[in-house]
Amino acid sequence: MRNQNLFAALRECFPADLDAVSVETDNALAYSWRDLERGTAMLANLLASLGLPAGARVAVQVEKSVEAMMLYLATLRAGFVFLPLNTAYQSAEIEYFIGNAEPAVVVCSPKNFGWVSKIAFKAGTGNVFTLGDDRTGSLLERAAHCSDRHEVAVNAQDDLAAILYTSGTTGRSKGAMLSHGNLLSNARVLKNYWGWTPGDVLIHALPIFHVHGLFVAIHGALINGSKMIWLARFDPKRVIRKMPEATVFMGVPTLYVRMLADPALDRHTARNMRLFIAGSAPLLIETFNEWRERTGHTILERYGMSETIMLTSNPYDASTGERRGGTVGFPLPGVGLRVRGDEGQDLPTDQIGNIQVRGPNVFKGYWRMPEKTSEEFTDDGWFKTGDVGKIDGHGYVTIVGRSKDLIISGGYNVYPAEIEGYINGIPGVAESALVGVPHPDFGEVGVAVVIAKPGVKLDGNEIVARLKSQLANFKIPKRCFVVDELPRNTMGKVQKNLLREQHRQLFS
Repeated sequence: MRNQNLFAALRECFPADLDAVSVETDNALAYSWRDLERGTAMLANLLASLGLPAGARVAVQVEKSVEAMMLYLATLRAGFVFLPLNTAYQSAEIEYFIGNAEPAVVVCSPKNFGWVSKIAFKAGTGNVFTLGDDRTGSLLERAAHCSDRHEVAVNAQDDLAAILYTSGTTGRSKGAMLSHGNLLSNARVLKNYWGWTPGDVLIHALPIFHVHGLFVAIHGALINGSKMIWLARFDPKRVIRKMPEATVFMGVPTLYVRMLADPALDRHTARNMRLFIAGSAPLLIETFNEWRERTGHTILERYGMSETIMLTSNPYDASTGERRGGTVGFPLPGVGLRVRGDEGQDLPTDQIGNIQVRGPNVFKGYWRMPEKTSEEFTDDGWFKTGDVGKIDGHGYVTIVGRSKDLIISGGYNVYPAEIEGYINGIPGVAESALVGVPHPDFGEVGVAVVIAKPGVKLDGNEIVARLKSQLANFKIPKRCFVVDELPRNTMGKVQKNLLREQHRQLFS
């Protein structure tokens, strides 16, 4: 039987010249493909030496580094299950994740060893290591004594490769179980769909505890044998400076906004770039248009989730269609996507409903939550994404929001993304968010929270008045607040649960 281990498949795609540069860091370090091969082998041998049971979890909460990426690859290589944790998580959150996943190994930043190890040992974790972003820590000290040769573990495509905890805006976070087959099928599809070619160079400026940076970006480069320009954190000036040496960039919308604020960004700077990809949060049409004007490049928007990796994408190849701002393109090859009503009926073109998907990229279920897993799949095996959207007559998918963000006001459905689109079109508005809060008469009403563009003064009441001439009365926000910034998670998504909580008592 052919080995279905994801690392084995990525390793096959390394270039023939293993001494060529694989990763170049922002502090002038260069790692060859041979370094990746040897480093992952040593770390895999360390894990193998610990006598871990089959399917053991390796939980990792460390700052971004090439060694942290090697640890991920080594975990796959050794046949264990990788569990990345957001570096912003604090003790109560870490306690929950370690208690829920019961990892056999925990790796943390040296500065957090005191409190993380206490939680881990109390929960029964046998091994706690440290890994700094400067190539320090007990993990590397121990691995230095291990052999740099390692036989890749044999895995079936359904074997568990990673668990990603979802953000948990409603109740406790759920661990999405992704298999070797889920991750590999998606990497292969994206390699073809996004036109990866020999000589491509990726600027990697995303965190690596999330689908976007860990799977989409890293797998994309490795499965194409492409060099990565590795930035420990996003810095607009540094990314712009590196563009002439690169061809591909992946970012969340906030990163594009910040680069547009730098006058150094122009067509000349982006002359060698082939592709700019955006995801993880909605891209404003204004950003989409301004980027095309400034750089001559049209951003490719796509749509995915922790549970499914990538689902849809605007076309790379112009012969298959244009890249349309405000949409997330077409379902990827092999992915089924349908829009269904609340009663489970198929909806016609352009009608808004619940997005359901299926395909080889769709996860196995939620870790130790069989009932929740069962709830989230239909009887005929489609995953209920929780996203609300529509498909137009040309097949383009548009996401209008999360089903949990839907506001039902006086019996009418209000889709926040629709209202936000109108608010964002008002001169002087930089960005907006609409949330539903309890109301004694209507059950729920919308409250808008708006950021002004630099140097512009906005009035919330005037924004509401302006919307009254454009929208049906039940869609009009009852209040509008102008603020300096919106609460966001590390991937740039607006945390609407925090806004809802903040304004919950407004009409009580």
